[in-house]
Amino acid sequence: MTTATPEEARSQIVNLVRDFVKRDVEPVAAQLDKEDIVPLDLIEKMKGLGLFGITVPEEYGGMGLDYTTFAMIFEELSKGFMSISGAIGTHHITTYMLTHYGTVEQKKKFLPALSTGKKRGGLALTEPSVGSDVANLELAADKDGEEYVLNGTKMFITNGRYGDTFCLLARTDQSMEPKHRGISAFIVEKGGDGFRVGRDLDKMGYRGLDTCELIFEDYRIPAENLIGGEEGKGFGQVMSGLETGRINIAARAVGVAQAALEASLRYSQQRNTFGSPISQHQAIQLKLADMATKIQAARLMTYDAAAKKDSGERVDLESGMAKLFASEICQEVTMEAMRIHGGYGYIKEFPVERYYRDAPLMIIGEGTNEILRLVIARQLLRRPEYQL
Repeated sequence: MTTATPEEARSQIVNLVRDFVKRDVEPVAAQLDKEDIVPLDLIEKMKGLGLFGITVPEEYGGMGLDYTTFAMIFEELSKGFMSISGAIGTHHITTYMLTHYGTVEQKKKFLPALSTGKKRGGLALTEPSVGSDVANLELAADKDGEEYVLNGTKMFITNGRYGDTFCLLARTDQSMEPKHRGISAFIVEKGGDGFRVGRDLDKMGYRGLDTCELIFEDYRIPAENLIGGEEGKGFGQVMSGLETGRINIAARAVGVAQAALEASLRYSQQRNTFGSPISQHQAIQLKLADMATKIQAARLMTYDAAAKKDSGERVDLESGMAKLFASEICQEVTMEAMRIHGGYGYIKEFPVERYYRDAPLMIIGEGTNEILRLVIARQLLRRPEYQL
């Protein structure tokens, strides 16, 4: 259970992030996207704001904020440039895994550097042939004395090139059935022979952030880096961590959609057709009303999932619903923004085409929406109140 962040403290940090985005991020977002540049200078400023330790307990150097504040921060960052929020997205799944499942020694060793951004984290989960079907991952971690030997490849890893410390899921028991019980979670640090960063992936959107392959060839890590010190617990641990990941993805989707709405509101009052601003045309007003209503619904769903996570509840249903709905409406809203802008929405002089390219990431990331629909339905069907 997380202590609720006082309203004054919440407003203060959210306002600081909003000011940072307007002052430092928005003026360079188009260039970063165009040139696919990782903004290391902005990431340094994010470290100064404490954004690498949003939910990390204060005793380990973090801010100890709740997940409602966490969601608000991700929304503000994504309004300016969605990619910048990715620098701390899976980083926070790594800190979550350590905070909730790490041994005391692991927390002391890794969390202080991660909470300040001195070390940057990432989640090494997806593989070339395994995405949402986590239980079938193939990367092997074979025990050899006081070490584990890693062999395999991870794919689509955010912070793969500039990150230092990864939460990695690997198979420690090849024969275990069901398969998910043979999966364990490790903290893996860069350095030494056998761990290399593969190709940088050239993406449609979500540009300006490193997304890479991670390749392991007989890479040795200490046995003490097994999260929690017990094999076979990784699947359950990461599923809990992904609840927070889906909250952050939902918040990102709300942020991008809100940016698209605000751009549309401004443009519709400046663009004149048939003798009046297009904002006076009923067809445009209907679009704006629907866009705003969908965004507010998505925002409230995201806050609801965050509040329940703060209370210590399992929120795979609520976070899944929030991520599903927010990402789908983000795609809808960004398309409507392009339609309101007409031809100008299709060129790079205006930001709405970037919003439209960024939106699909939220549909795919942290579990595809097709998988989430299955998760949601199964959770509903298990509820006692719906049993016949």
